[in-house]
Amino acid sequence: MGLLSLGTPLPWDQAKDLAHEVRRHGIEQFLHIWRNTKDRQKDRLLWGDEYMLISLDHKNRRARLSQRGHELLSTLQLEESEQLKLAGQTGEKPDLEALWRPEFGRYMIEGTPGHPYNSTVFELTTVEANMKRRREIVAGLMKDDEMILSIGSYPQLGSGDFLEPPHKANGRFSRSLFLPDEVINPHPRFRTLASNIRERRESKVQINMPVFHDLNTPQPFIDPSIPYNRNLFPGDKEAKEGAALPDHIYMDAMGFGMGCCCLQITLQAPNVDQARRLYDQLATVGAVMMSLSASSPIFRGYLADVDCRWNVIAAAVDDRTPEERGERPLAKDRFVIPKSRYGTIDTFLGSDDGLFKPEYNDLDLVYDRDIYRHLVSNDIDELLAKHIAHLFIRDPLVIFEELLDQDDAVSADHFENIQSTNWQNVRFKPPPPNSPIGWRVEFRPLEVQLTDFENAAFSVFTVLLARALLAFPDINLYIPVTKMDINMERAHSRDAVLHERFFFRRSCPAENEDYLAELSANEIISGSAEFIGLVPIVQMYLDSISVADVVRRRIEKYILFVRGRANGSIMTAAAWIRSFVQSHPAYKFDSTVSSEINYDLAVALDNIANGRHPAPELLGAGNAA
Repeated sequence: MGLLSLGTPLPWDQAKDLAHEVRRHGIEQFLHIWRNTKDRQKDRLLWGDEYMLISLDHKNRRARLSQRGHELLSTLQLEESEQLKLAGQTGEKPDLEALWRPEFGRYMIEGTPGHPYNSTVFELTTVEANMKRRREIVAGLMKDDEMILSIGSYPQLGSGDFLEPPHKANGRFSRSLFLPDEVINPHPRFRTLASNIRERRESKVQINMPVFHDLNTPQPFIDPSIPYNRNLFPGDKEAKEGAALPDHIYMDAMGFGMGCCCLQITLQAPNVDQARRLYDQLATVGAVMMSLSASSPIFRGYLADVDCRWNVIAAAVDDRTPEERGERPLAKDRFVIPKSRYGTIDTFLGSDDGLFKPEYNDLDLVYDRDIYRHLVSNDIDELLAKHIAHLFIRDPLVIFEELLDQDDAVSADHFENIQSTNWQNVRFKPPPPNSPIGWRVEFRPLEVQLTDFENAAFSVFTVLLARALLAFPDINLYIPVTKMDINMERAHSRDAVLHERFFFRRSCPAENEDYLAELSANEIISGSAEFIGLVPIVQMYLDSISVADVVRRRIEKYILFVRGRANGSIMTAAAWIRSFVQSHPAYKFDSTVSSEINYDLAVALDNIANGRHPAPELLGAGNAA
């Protein structure tokens, strides 16, 4: 989830006075990194995947989130710590099967490969086995009445009897009407992050997802489970005063967003220029890839009229003050900021492929002009300087007292403090100081999938697309930045992969023809008269290199799966979950997902994830979990 430091996190009333200093030193740290690594060449193309696991306790026909995730994480990290200690003594490279990291939810675990995958296509065929092995490692530590699931959003998070052991929603950090602070990972960063976002914005976060109106759903839908009359904290009155919208599922804490799971892919580029190309080109495909991976149709016990979690997270970390949101004239704050710090990118970086045009950056970009001028005066080009200056309009959300004084020549903590809390659909990641790691791009829109096969398919396809974009520098996917925002909104809608159209670039526009078209997900993935298709681009790349037949056959299974999601022959997880709920004998067609339905859903998903129940409608014919 970004930078995790140990120390004493400062409350907002102290941290806010240090924001300027953190920004100032963060820029100096970036400049040191740039000078030391801007000419670095011949870094291998490496990548590692990130995804989180939800731990469930389902005894007595009740599926609840288990808080033992943090306990398991401590056990999982023991081997890693021991091997790293031994490596420090012997000088040998540690041989780790997996790396384990904390996430916001106490019930969550983040696992990544012990080592990044190397640059061969053969290595991509090991991804699924690596994911399976990580799942096995975690499962080996679970009790008999527990399971692990990788799904985008837990259906009953914040609803009724959802937590084991149970706790009341009365915590001082989130002050949520629904979520107890005990759902938050005990690492000091996470609770401070939840509290400081609330303190900075001068209210609780306001999350409203449109409810799915079924046959018996009240119209208007006014959520009867909201404790409108609670008077424990000053913010309790917000729901009654309009924060909770009619016909919407209301949520009021960071945990509803950062308690979701996702699939993130980090790609290391050969040099900074190719990282910039990947950043720009991959940003344009984020929405359609999210629609293919949609897996989040239920929030707080209600069916939603959306299939994805992205907007939930964007609202859950929206720390903008009333002045920054444009609700009051600027007085104390510096900028009116159009959107949350979690969203699509606001500016392209450009690269030496010569394809970027200024009109693609058609957003009225908000950026710190003093920082911009300082960067340009230190030989940072205009596009990159505006990108960094835009990130740095934000305040650092968590400042550790012990890390205030740093040597900017050897540390990047202040830079990463702000960089890592700008959660965008792609992230441009400079090398850490004094590290062999190169320039990287993180692809962030994908929703996590139920099975290792699906997660491997999306990961491998994304990596192959990235390699094709580097191998064929004349491929141009640029569209205006503002169209990406529209695409992302469309990608949220129910069954977007089947019914929405996305702004995309024509392959070869006719003379005087607009280069933009509105295409379906299937046309973008498989191709049409307007666009060659992402799958044909990947296959062109595979045809251009030497790939063993057995490797190509395995890769083609993944590509066929992606095609199936795009053309509708294979259901998204969101569509499958929605269908399960609506066909359950206990469902009353009122949009409510009861504890009984939730239990049966968890068991059914676990059976699919572990191969006990075939699901060709979800995985494709012949594909097993």
